[in-house]
Amino acid sequence: MPRIISHYLEHDASASPIHLHNVTLRYNGVSVLEEINADIPAGERIAIVGPNGAGKTTLIKLIAGLIEPTQGEINIFGHGPGGHICIAYVPQRSEVDWDFPANVAEVVMMGRIHQIGFFHWPTRADWTIVHKALDSVDMGAFSDHRIGELSGGQQQRVFLAQALSQEAEVVLLDEPFTGLDIPSQEAILRILDDLRQAGVTVLTATHDLNLAAKYFDQVMLLNRRLISYGPVEEGALSQEALIQAYRNQVHMLPGIDGALILSDTCCEGEDEGLGS
Repeated sequence: MPRIISHYLEHDASASPIHLHNVTLRYNGVSVLEEINADIPAGERIAIVGPNGAGKTTLIKLIAGLIEPTQGEINIFGHGPGGHICIAYVPQRSEVDWDFPANVAEVVMMGRIHQIGFFHWPTRADWTIVHKALDSVDMGAFSDHRIGELSGGQQQRVFLAQALSQEAEVVLLDEPFTGLDIPSQEAILRILDDLRQAGVTVLTATHDLNLAAKYFDQVMLLNRRLISYGPVEEGALSQEALIQAYRNQVHMLPGIDGALILSDTCCEGEDEGLGS
């Protein structure tokens, strides 16, 4: 099941939730990420995009505190990933054990482990929070279903309910739209709208440039280094930036002025042992 990362410390609400300074990661002598610098504002929805092997998953895991950078610094409201405020991390579906013997309500309750304590039973108030979270993602009727019996879109909504029950202030999603049909993608996006209105900062790794451009406040374009970062209307996905990021995967369309096509293919496998 998805790992729950949850820490609570006093923090300055006016500070940038996530500050990345020269974040670098090398694995077996291979550079996975190089000198990533960025400040991520509170309550924004950020898409992390780039070709396969660009380091999208790796960056998500670094922020979650699942791996440590070779050099550089990650601050979340002034604290390192090992001691920051509540973070919810939802990995790629390929990393989840769908045979785990838990129903939907139990999976969502896992988001409250740190509030409850590892050796205490949930209270009635905890279950009220869980069912309210499920209702908010239109999954209340499935609370007794096994998580492995659900569709991909339903599973993603359950994990977002888990983040809601966790009362997370930062939500990290790794390829949440992969393999979902359009209605399921739209349902996820509506939930992300609710999170933004609640002031929750959301970072989403995705291979879908069109979705990133249309539905996210800012875009981080990676290819092991930060190619561009900012709103799409300010050039974050400009032709020049895309050519830098995708290199020989970018092809100009003959006879169409300025048009280009990307041949990048999404896959859910790991890259360099750490993710794409």
